[in-house]
Amino acid sequence: MKTIIKNGKLVTAEASFLSDILIEGEKISQIAESIDTDDAKVIDAAGKLVLPGGVDPHVHLHLEMAGTVSSDDYYTGGKAAAFGGTTTVIDFVSQGSGSLEESVRAHRRFADSTTSIDYGSHMNITHFDDQVAEQIAGLPELGISTIKVFTAYNDRLRIKDGDVFKAMRVAGQNDILTMVHAENGDVIDILTKEALEAGHTQPIWHALTRPGWGAVEASLRAFALAAQADAPVYLVHMNMAGEVDQLKYARSKGVYAMGETCPQYLFFTEENLQQPDGAKWICSPPMRSRNDNMGLWQGLEDGIIQVLATDHCPFFFNGQKAIDYEGEKVAIPGKELGRENFTQIPNGLPGLGDRMPVFWTHAVATGRISPERFVALTSTNPAKIFGLYPQKGCLQPGSDADIAIWDPNLSVKYGVDIARHRTDYNLYEDWNLKGMPVMVMQRGKILVDHGQWFGKPGQGRFLQRLSGEVL
Repeated sequence: MKTIIKNGKLVTAEASFLSDILIEGEKISQIAESIDTDDAKVIDAAGKLVLPGGVDPHVHLHLEMAGTVSSDDYYTGGKAAAFGGTTTVIDFVSQGSGSLEESVRAHRRFADSTTSIDYGSHMNITHFDDQVAEQIAGLPELGISTIKVFTAYNDRLRIKDGDVFKAMRVAGQNDILTMVHAENGDVIDILTKEALEAGHTQPIWHALTRPGWGAVEASLRAFALAAQADAPVYLVHMNMAGEVDQLKYARSKGVYAMGETCPQYLFFTEENLQQPDGAKWICSPPMRSRNDNMGLWQGLEDGIIQVLATDHCPFFFNGQKAIDYEGEKVAIPGKELGRENFTQIPNGLPGLGDRMPVFWTHAVATGRISPERFVALTSTNPAKIFGLYPQKGCLQPGSDADIAIWDPNLSVKYGVDIARHRTDYNLYEDWNLKGMPVMVMQRGKILVDHGQWFGKPGQGRFLQRLSGEVL
């Protein structure tokens, strides 16, 4: 089967230019100013932009937390991703009581049968010993080239700094990238205990008990540990302007350091947690201030931050009330679980489908960044860093035909119905957006066509990732 996308303006991380694209089977086979063949289906993209499908390297699908589970699984999350122009996601494998390989195999048994788009995996390291160290070295054979460690969530996810150093060193010796969730777990535990003892249970105390300085301090600690381990490091969900300063400093000193931020940290603040529906904005790390919003924007514009991800981990706002999803009633316990205690509110937000349209409107349509920089942040850079390039993240002969045909003039009033996440709210409800994907393809197959969904459970594939690049 051949398909030609004609008359569109291709946008890559390097340049924009008018060209046709020939797709044969699952791959892009030719890019030229004019392509004609008698036996091909023709898609006319006149007046549209042709972008590589987005790559979101930070999502949590079907994640068990706080007595419930995140409301998007691999099928519904993939659907939401595709409607927003994203065709590849990377999730996290929780470390179980057995070997790392057993954890990966168990994760894949569920994900492979349900995923509607292509996905990869990171490996969480939440307990560490010599045996785990040996197993980290074998992760590339399982298609995994990244681990994640935490400096928060004491007695649950966090490992000691010395073990973080050891894990980083093993990872670096095996061309594995270490990702770090940077907060100060000790301070969080103290402040949370004090807040509850004082009767402070409202959502705003989620932010007040996780001080921003803890993230800044922990980010520098992560970079310092990586420098001493001579290993690359990637800071997830940067939410503080001070983290941008630390990343810039580390890179200036020759540390192999990179970072991401997420749309929620560009637009929202602690003030949102003080609203009557403040639980909707509960995530870790929390929202900060307007100054932090601006500092993160500047980090994206200046190239200090390499990736825009989402940390997508949605929960119902009111899981006692069912929503209609593909003709069925669905209700999953959600943020109402913490109605009387902020520590019981499941931490996480929907965002997978929102990332590209919201960012395009406020970054490209406003002239803040170029279309090429948009593609770099949302697709090409994550593909390179996480070992998927040039299979993903670009428009090149030989690459997977993951393509978003983008209408830069399409205006919509955005919200939960357009976003397609399997949850009951959207952070960007009633926002006016300009610039949306109208057709999205994965490996040459149409997933979304002007609001119609053609994806199916299990049609996505697990991606065997290679070692990535340090950008």
